[in-house]
Amino acid sequence: MDENRWLTPPEQRAWRAYVESATLLFDALDRDMQQDAGIPHAYYVILVRLSEAPDQSMRMSELADVTRSSRSRLSHAVARLQERGWVDRVDCETDRRGQVAQLTPQGLSALGEAAPKHVEAVRAYVIDRLSPAQLAALEEIGDTVIAGFTDPEASVAS
Repeated sequence: MDENRWLTPPEQRAWRAYVESATLLFDALDRDMQQDAGIPHAYYVILVRLSEAPDQSMRMSELADVTRSSRSRLSHAVARLQERGWVDRVDCETDRRGQVAQLTPQGLSALGEAAPKHVEAVRAYVIDRLSPAQLAALEEIGDTVIAGFTDPEASVAS
């Protein structure tokens, strides 16, 4: 690939629109979650992932992977959620070195209180602003970009 392959004007506009919209969206979601639940949006995502897991628990390493978080960042976040009584951390029964994060009833209740406002925000900021065709395109674009990071065949040559 040519090392000096610059973005064309349409590519540059698309890229900048994506970056700015993603930045604005996640700043707004984080601000809203701090205001509504007193936690960062990233902590809300941890609670959601645990609520969807079997037995509302997940190995810490797997939780880090599905939340796209470093192990140390996740460990810090889970410690903060433990302080609130929303998550417990227990030793893994099948691996003495591993730990499992488990959503507590208080955590599930806190998630239940935060979720409606979060969904309302997601609708207001994105979903309700898009036509069905735009929503389908957004999903396809997201899936394509994600595949580039998860499928070795789709990765970009360096």
